[in-house]
Amino acid sequence: METVVSGIRPTGNLHLGNYYGAVRAFVQMQHEYNCLFFIADWHSLTTHPKPDNIVKSAHTILAEYLACGIDPEKATIYIQSDVPEVLELYLYLNMNAYLGELERTTTFKEKARKQPDNVNAGLLTYPTLMAADILLHRAVKVPVGKDQEQNMEMARKFSRRFNNIYGVEFFPEPQSFSLGERALKIPGLDGSGKMGKSEGNAIYLIDDEKTLTKKVMRAVTDAGPTEPNSKMPEPIQNLFTLLGIVSTPDTYEYFLGKYNDCSIRYGDLKKQLAADIVAATAPIRRRIMDLSADEEYLKKVAVRGAEKARESARTTIDEVRKIIGFGK
Repeated sequence: METVVSGIRPTGNLHLGNYYGAVRAFVQMQHEYNCLFFIADWHSLTTHPKPDNIVKSAHTILAEYLACGIDPEKATIYIQSDVPEVLELYLYLNMNAYLGELERTTTFKEKARKQPDNVNAGLLTYPTLMAADILLHRAVKVPVGKDQEQNMEMARKFSRRFNNIYGVEFFPEPQSFSLGERALKIPGLDGSGKMGKSEGNAIYLIDDEKTLTKKVMRAVTDAGPTEPNSKMPEPIQNLFTLLGIVSTPDTYEYFLGKYNDCSIRYGDLKKQLAADIVAATAPIRRRIMDLSADEEYLKKVAVRGAEKARESARTTIDEVRKIIGFGK
């Protein structure tokens, strides 16, 4: 089977955008590909998290991945810092990465603009660490959003450069994996843009019914349509997008009809939307609570995942050392 690699920074709980935009597709993909899903705790060091939060944050994502249906018997789930081989490959790739190309990446320029007092080397070399994560397992497909496409091109560039420098065809050029109909763009509740942790517009899988309902009821709306079959403004379209994802087709058509004949009451729509999101996420939330309380099981999953990931990693690093000239 083709190898697929995907990582997520442990910067908070998973939200509906993470679940419907990626994780639900991962659950299906684990039956079709050799999947490695890792928790990128080394990547998180660019924002200087407190030591006590590093393990806790990683275990939070681990529990939530498992609760969503990722099976450690079918996919390899591991914490990045448990696989030190990635740092060795990161070093080798950095030796052939150039300052100018790293400084030109959009992600670096955006981060430097947002945090001018913390423009560290980790931000600059983010693309090489990401490439190391991928190439370490010689992955051919990487499910990423459009905002990561430039970094994926960098990973392909580093792959080609390594092969050209040493005259080998060792690393494949990893391709961005479009999840197609399996993934959805989930809008936020603030009227524009996609759902995200930093935007403050997210519904988290861990949210209880009261918290979730309160968030939905505060979602941005307008005064309502004044003419039949009016074009929906973005905030209203966002609510209908969410309704189309979590509710039944009949429910969606009912409220669409109400909108088109100008009789819609947004309060009723929000109440129904909140109830349907609660119904969709309640089983996941219960599993998250159970798994989060079982630290021993989470440690066991992390250890086993690291063992499997390191088997793949050591094979790659042994070959890379020989190619570069460090092999015995």
